[in-house]
Amino acid sequence: MGGATSQSEKRWVDFNRVVRPLLLSAAAVEGRQVTTGGRASYYVSYRREAFAQIKLPKYSLPKDMHIISTDENQVFAAVQEWNQNDTYNLYISDTRGIYFTLAMENIKSSRGLMGNIIIELYEVAGIKGIFLANKKVDEQVKTYITYNKGRDWRLLQAPDVDLRGSPVHCLLPFCSLHLHLQTPENPYSSGRISSKATAPGLVVATGNIGPELSYTDISVFISSDGGNMWRQIFDEEYNVWFLDWGGALVAMKHTPLPVRHLWVSFDEGHSWDKYGFTPVPLFVDGALVEAGVETQIMTVFGHFSLRSEWQLVKVDYKSIFSRRCTKEDYQTWHLLNQGEPCVMGERKIFKKRKPGAQCALGRDSSGTVVSEPCVCADWDFEWYRRIVSNNCTDGLREKYTAKAQVCPGKAPRGLHVVTTDGRLVAEQGHNATFIILMEEGDLQRTNIQLDFGDGIAVSYANFSPIEDGIKHVYKSAGIFQVTAYAENNLGSDTAVLFLHVVCPVEHVHLRVPFVAIRNKDVNISAVVWPSQLGTLTYFWWFGNSTKPLITLDSSISFTFLAEGTNTITVQVAAGNALIQDTKDIAVHEYFQSQLLSFSPNLDFHNPDIPEWRQDIGNVIKRALVKVTSVPEDQILVAVFPGLPTSAELFILPPKNLTERRKGNEEDLEQIVEMLFNALNQNLVQFELKPGVQVIVYVTQLTLAPLVDSSAGRSSSAMLMLLSVVFVGLAVFLIYKFKRKIPWINIYAQVQHDKEQEMIGSVSQSENAPKITLSEFTEPEELLDKELDTRVIGGIATIANSESTKEIPNCTSV
Repeated sequence: MGGATSQSEKRWVDFNRVVRPLLLSAAAVEGRQVTTGGRASYYVSYRREAFAQIKLPKYSLPKDMHIISTDENQVFAAVQEWNQNDTYNLYISDTRGIYFTLAMENIKSSRGLMGNIIIELYEVAGIKGIFLANKKVDEQVKTYITYNKGRDWRLLQAPDVDLRGSPVHCLLPFCSLHLHLQTPENPYSSGRISSKATAPGLVVATGNIGPELSYTDISVFISSDGGNMWRQIFDEEYNVWFLDWGGALVAMKHTPLPVRHLWVSFDEGHSWDKYGFTPVPLFVDGALVEAGVETQIMTVFGHFSLRSEWQLVKVDYKSIFSRRCTKEDYQTWHLLNQGEPCVMGERKIFKKRKPGAQCALGRDSSGTVVSEPCVCADWDFEWYRRIVSNNCTDGLREKYTAKAQVCPGKAPRGLHVVTTDGRLVAEQGHNATFIILMEEGDLQRTNIQLDFGDGIAVSYANFSPIEDGIKHVYKSAGIFQVTAYAENNLGSDTAVLFLHVVCPVEHVHLRVPFVAIRNKDVNISAVVWPSQLGTLTYFWWFGNSTKPLITLDSSISFTFLAEGTNTITVQVAAGNALIQDTKDIAVHEYFQSQLLSFSPNLDFHNPDIPEWRQDIGNVIKRALVKVTSVPEDQILVAVFPGLPTSAELFILPPKNLTERRKGNEEDLEQIVEMLFNALNQNLVQFELKPGVQVIVYVTQLTLAPLVDSSAGRSSSAMLMLLSVVFVGLAVFLIYKFKRKIPWINIYAQVQHDKEQEMIGSVSQSENAPKITLSEFTEPEELLDKELDTRVIGGIATIANSESTKEIPNCTSV
């Protein structure tokens, strides 16, 4: 019996673990479970052949399955349906374990000490076809017995008299005998029911007489004829073991109190002899009948008190057996089913020791003496199929035997394509296995084509080579339409599956500006690596929001309504992977900004990592505050990634704005002028390390205009822009027709000379480094370099935000 253990996505039925009990045979099956759309489908392999789906009745929707046994070329399976909680339905299969027939509904289940499921179904040892089951009927649990492997069930007839000989008034079906059928989890306990193959027909069990199974009023009953007739042997719960290959019974009271006696019976429980096995009462924890050539030794273990050590008591029964059994000590026993001598298509006669013969049995002393087939009758068949392992002959066998006929051809119908794990997601570069199922159609004469949706398709002449699944590896991510097409000379059918192929997300970078204006849209984007990931889902959190904005686009626009530092978080989901990035953005009513550059020696010490940029930004900020005494909260320095090293200086309004905004703006202009002068005079310097002095410069000679949220300024800016456009158009027209206007060349040349003089008059000293805008990296290149930089920690701004920033255009004179 094989099977794979449970995995995270693909679940396999491990028959070695769930079988209770499991008897192997040549027709051993291997099973696996595949979940599709939340519904489990079970597959079986007969003699290591290709897997085939288990066929249960059409509207049987199993949510759990346990294999009871696989002996005698048949599978017994307990299936819990969608509407069952503490019960299971019993199904029996054909010889290949594919087609299952309902044998009994609502068999009671319980949980063991370790939490495992116990199905209250018991197979009597030594006689094939006899099963006992506890069925739940109208909230009552009743015990039923079958002699033909589940075809027919009946209640157990209660004993005629009780232990004291008083008559028992119990009328079927209102009253019957009910037994506890849980097999023992403790190997040192006899369990509540037991039988032995070397003692055929002998069954000992605890139970009660009444309308239903009771868990309080418990007695011990025994059957000597395979469950037809029962006798009460104890009116309390006892543990009973088989001794001497089943020739003798040993009983010990099941109690939490200490005991010192046990009882032995040589006549199948009709009479008992009492023996003391310890001089001091013992708290018995278990007993074990030793297996071997002579099973006449029992080991009892326990303790004399709750604080004492373990005690082992070895009980040897050899002395009570006077001799070895001879031929005269045996008698024959006919197996009957309510008087009917044919059981499972056979008439069987067994040999067993005569009651009261106190002699020792041998290992092969009991067994079948006569076994001859019976003429087939109706009860030997289940529908039109003879019961598996039934050995009847002639009679109605020909009537019910299946006759092979040529099936009429059918067009394909009910075509399905699923993945083996039932999921609709696969990873790029890994095997995706598809299974094609068809409800109707000639499997051997139907052509199958499977289009994977990526330009690759495969074709098969029939179903044989694809029973184990079709494997395919997707080389790119995306959503692929997988199409299965089945066709024969009578028709065709199509099935479609949309498969999401994903690539694991490794890194996400959040692009946000360092500073934003209140009540104005801010463009925010997320860059994911690797870039070819197929369909991604983006979850955006802004500020203290508890619900994210969800998009399929990697960018979003957002308007901040309040000033201050706001946190932006993006999470990117691809399949089962989920990663995130978080940045901070400073939101203000208005601000000004200026590009900064540094002396070239800084580039030699630039590792181009976020932590270094953040530290340099802090150093520049402290240097500016020290030189100008500008409040610290009005300065923000962001160092850009890449070389040459550059930065942007943001001059922010004070935190507590007054109602007189114009005055605040004038104050901001004064701060800007103060910082501008300090930078132009090379007063802003810092020591990177001993011997390395870095000077901070202004990249352009004029400051950027004030950026704010007022409508008036926006209108003025628009008018200025229109004016610039008209002036540019006029210059273009003049340039185009300048040859027709001779004096225009002279004016342009004079004007050019004046511009040269003006620029020369405001130039910095010759000692200052000459840096032009062309030496700086374009904003797009800065963004690309930022993505290539490994994000380790903080953010290269004073506001703890690291991002690429679109550099504003600055006017120059």
